[in-house]
Amino acid sequence: MKRRILLLSVSAGAGHVRAADALEATVTALADQGGEVEARHLDVMDYVPSSFRRIYADFYLGLITRYPRLWGMLYRITDDARPDAVVQRMRRTIERLNTRRLRAAIADFAPDAIICTHFLPAEMLARQIRKGRVTAPVYLQVTDFDLHRMWLVPGMTGYFAASPEIAYRMHAVGLPASRVHTTGIPVMPAFADVQDRGTLARSFGMDPDRATYLVMGGGAGVGALDALADTLLSAGGDFQLVVLAGRNEEMLGRLRRLAEQKHAGRLFPQGYTKHVERLMACCDLAITKPGGLTTSECLAMGLPMIVNAPIPGQEERNADYLLEQGAAWKAIDGVALGWRVQALRDDPAQLAAMGRRARAIGRPHAARDVIDIVLAPLGS
Repeated sequence: MKRRILLLSVSAGAGHVRAADALEATVTALADQGGEVEARHLDVMDYVPSSFRRIYADFYLGLITRYPRLWGMLYRITDDARPDAVVQRMRRTIERLNTRRLRAAIADFAPDAIICTHFLPAEMLARQIRKGRVTAPVYLQVTDFDLHRMWLVPGMTGYFAASPEIAYRMHAVGLPASRVHTTGIPVMPAFADVQDRGTLARSFGMDPDRATYLVMGGGAGVGALDALADTLLSAGGDFQLVVLAGRNEEMLGRLRRLAEQKHAGRLFPQGYTKHVERLMACCDLAITKPGGLTTSECLAMGLPMIVNAPIPGQEERNADYLLEQGAAWKAIDGVALGWRVQALRDDPAQLAAMGRRARAIGRPHAARDVIDIVLAPLGS
């Protein structure tokens, strides 16, 4: 019989879902090669009442967009709160009461193993494990280069850390060392493939021999991407700019108008894509918010970064990690960003060194490593 791997994500931001997508694609590839394995990916937000979804996912996206400093404060407060605090117990109770449909969906699939790419389903399953209602091994994948207290869910069969430091911190707070694995953050298998820049660039209408920079605003297309693009291109210099607007259709329209009216042949707006590795292969530098998944994709491609507008909390700590490792620079505002782009354009040796550091800490095979660890105790 096929071994069944259930993947549980939460669409509060795109990263948790993309990590699960990467794991699902890896299992599918194994099945295509003759492996007796299958995967099912469930978004927890599809199995909760709309009122809970608005509070949990929509409120989060609105908060980080409109009031990022408030989110940063909440991030720090919840990180400092003890697991047995009244507020934390109330939060877990509310989550449990709103995930009954999810528990039924899990039972229907009858998985041999479960991988959570968000702490919400892991917390819910921890209680089910204690009561003997879930016997399949459950794993938790951390999707940032930071370890917030909410990721410290006891009772998991295994934990997947984004970096050696995160694994060390897991050990330090009491998680069993034998259960912690440093795999990196899962990215799609395509990020490990060798890409032909010339062919890909021409397919997008770009000049493969011209310096090309990629601007990303995350899956939701957060930020004034059109203003940023206009500022960079108006500053002069012989380069092309690719801007990803994600699922933000309004922003994509503004970028397209800007390209037509002012920066024809230099600005290449793109909407949401499941093949961002093809665009990355055409570029020399990424300008991006430091989300865990986006930066892991850049690292897997050996693509140096300038990180800007980090969300207070997890993205600030992601940025710290990238800067410490020499894979990125940070821009605090548009003026600083323009200067840094110019500085790297004038210093190709520095840009190349950042690319080497990115590739050195990148983990393009993280998803396969995770799946191998999960499948090993299940046998052939």
